[in-house]
Amino acid sequence: MPVRRPRPGPGEKPSALKDPCDDRPVKDVVPPPAHLLTADVLMDANGVPDVDVLRRHLDHEGVLAQELLLDLIKKASDLLEQEPNVLKLQDPITVVGDIHGQYFDLVKLLEVGGDPGEVQYLFLGDYVDRGSFSVEVMALLYAIKIKNPKRIRMLRGNHECRQMTSFFNFREECEYKYDLTVYHAFMDSFDMLPLSATINGKFLALHGGLSPELTSLKAINSVNRFCEPPREGLLCDLLWSDPLEPKEDEAPATKPAKKAASVPSFIPNDVRGCSYFFSFEGAAKFLQKNSLLSVIRAHEAQLEGYKMHKTNPATGNAGTVGPCSTRCYPPRSSDPIITVFSAPNYCDVYNNKGAVLKFDNSSLNILQFNCSPHPYHLPNFMDVFTWSMPFVIEKVTEMLYYVLQTPAGEEARDQEGLEAMDLPPLPTKVRAQFSNASLTAEEKSVVEFASQLAGKTRSAAASSGSRGAGSAEAEEAQTPEKQAEQADRIRKKVRTIARMARMMKTLRQENETIVQLKGICPGHKLKPGMILAGKDHLASELQRFNHAMEIDAENELRPEGGPV
Repeated sequence: MPVRRPRPGPGEKPSALKDPCDDRPVKDVVPPPAHLLTADVLMDANGVPDVDVLRRHLDHEGVLAQELLLDLIKKASDLLEQEPNVLKLQDPITVVGDIHGQYFDLVKLLEVGGDPGEVQYLFLGDYVDRGSFSVEVMALLYAIKIKNPKRIRMLRGNHECRQMTSFFNFREECEYKYDLTVYHAFMDSFDMLPLSATINGKFLALHGGLSPELTSLKAINSVNRFCEPPREGLLCDLLWSDPLEPKEDEAPATKPAKKAASVPSFIPNDVRGCSYFFSFEGAAKFLQKNSLLSVIRAHEAQLEGYKMHKTNPATGNAGTVGPCSTRCYPPRSSDPIITVFSAPNYCDVYNNKGAVLKFDNSSLNILQFNCSPHPYHLPNFMDVFTWSMPFVIEKVTEMLYYVLQTPAGEEARDQEGLEAMDLPPLPTKVRAQFSNASLTAEEKSVVEFASQLAGKTRSAAASSGSRGAGSAEAEEAQTPEKQAEQADRIRKKVRTIARMARMMKTLRQENETIVQLKGICPGHKLKPGMILAGKDHLASELQRFNHAMEIDAENELRPEGGPV
């Protein structure tokens, strides 16, 4: 259900949630705003938002009034619609990669990169999905765009579409925090986002990469971007393609020149399930033909927050320069591809750094930053009842198991007691004759009472609904085979419940792991056995990062079919 909060009075700023009992467990955490943020507080007389007020409200998990959020979306959409497919920008400028709903890391990014009112920003797309704060990310970016339309530029990523946001969690987030009206408004605004930008006329910036249909920048300008991206074609490739990386176990060629000549410019991208991998040769040809130096892109998680691709003289393919600290780095013609990724500790499990690129006087400065703490949200916006079901079911099966188990006293004499329970009772006539000959009258009455009680108990275990259970006739008719069958049936029930208990324990443990993985399984999918159980024992950050990428590989595939 969408969040419902009261509204403050006209012009009154939202106040913090009251704590009349003074019983907040963690008192150093500021209570969330008790009221919705409305337009009369956020907007000035000219309809320009106060970004500082918005940031303070969102920092404390405040919620915007729905009409205010829709107004921000509409105003930003109008600005984006007027921009061309290819933006022509000049430095100084800060280039930002994927954000993926990590609002509190976006706030840190803006502190590292500089005040958006003073610094020019270019965002390369993928603002939503995976993280739990995509609405907050978009509200802040759109507000900054409205206030500084020439200082912040936003390109489209592969997640800014209906198909991806339905498969991942942005649609769920919109429904959880607002409703589908907000979601559809966001989708319409994503159709307005430009596709690429040039910096100083020498660097091409986009989200994904190159395409066999991309011969010149004029081809990008001819694309109709105001639509849902198709599964093939130039628009798809601009958002989805990746650079071709050499295999780690690939041996150097004895004749590099021939090997380089044999590498095709584009091959199908089986990792994404659509578009292409573009080789170093394909990138070099495109850059040379269009008098460009490098392609700056996002789209791929990086351990250090960025990657410099360059020629590997041994193979002729694109390789990687090792990570460097923040410093001035002049791009060279041997660095045709630069990848930047700005979501640190991606999905809360990758343990990677975030980075931004600062261009100034044709030099490149790389700024890295670590993740910031954020409020905890259950994955996929599930409610507490749904989250707790595996724990409840596990306890119920445990109780059933112990109810069906033999009592503790009988368990102690398992060998003798079970065999005694399996022995058929004496027929009534034989028991009476034996008892009459050997016991006193008082002893006979005790034996008779115990025999009747045992007969009723055995009959109830065999069939609780049978008529005449415990009667002498039913007792006499009970054969050793039936007694053995009854005992075996009870054992099977106990074993079945025990298996159920073990199964529910396993499901509960995996559910805990999924909760820890959070956005890494946004489509409610997790490969069996692909759990990060041994993550803490991995030797290095690189191993942790590669292990997370291996688990998350299935989610890199483009979903089949269209949007939901």
